[in-house]
Amino acid sequence: MNTLLFTAESTADGIVERDFTVDGVPGVLWSPQSGADRAPLVLQAHGGGNHKKHPAMSGRARYLVQGRGYHVAVLDAPGHGDRERTEHDEREVAALFAARAAGEPEGPVVVRYNDYLARIAVPEYRALLDALQQLPEIGPDGPVGFWGINMGTAIGVPFVAAEPRITAAVFGQHWPDALAGHAERIIIPIEFDLQWDDEHISREEGLALFDAFASTEKSLHVNSGKHKELPRFEAESAVRFFARHLG
Repeated sequence: MNTLLFTAESTADGIVERDFTVDGVPGVLWSPQSGADRAPLVLQAHGGGNHKKHPAMSGRARYLVQGRGYHVAVLDAPGHGDRERTEHDEREVAALFAARAAGEPEGPVVVRYNDYLARIAVPEYRALLDALQQLPEIGPDGPVGFWGINMGTAIGVPFVAAEPRITAAVFGQHWPDALAGHAERIIIPIEFDLQWDDEHISREEGLALFDAFASTEKSLHVNSGKHKELPRFEAESAVRFFARHLG
């Protein structure tokens, strides 16, 4: 189990990009070309409807690899990227589009579907961490962070709650419904992003999830703008956050 198989490799701008599967689940690992030993690792999870190499994932990885010499890895979520959609996936996606077309709130569908996906993805991410820590350039004892916004938060909060190896995490932009109970078990440093004018997640809902974290060190980053208008500079802030806590 937890078999890591590298399937492709390329190098550009000082970054080595390696495609892999872990127990059949596709992912990508970005590392510094210098091959620095025992550098910190940051696991990412992508947003809904996206994939492991979405520009948000590769862009954040570039900040961490080029700027800090870290390793960064992300998996395709169930039903996303190079993974086939099941009949359940198709029904939930259709329900989301139907709600959107009718002008109805998307939250109930997204919360339900993301909770379903997280139940599959959390053990996959734990298996990924097991496998990556066997690599000599990462090792079993180095600091590990997690970075996931939107659906990445839906996967990341229960993952971090269940995984004591995570040192610090960046979350944001999700409803509290299925996540608050997990957040109450998280005590590591947290940075949390919230869009003040989010048309899907109310301010009260966003603040409720932030408030649920038991962390004594947590910071709330609120910006004006709608759901998809999270400022690019928040990625730079997240990198500084990880540098403080991962070294």
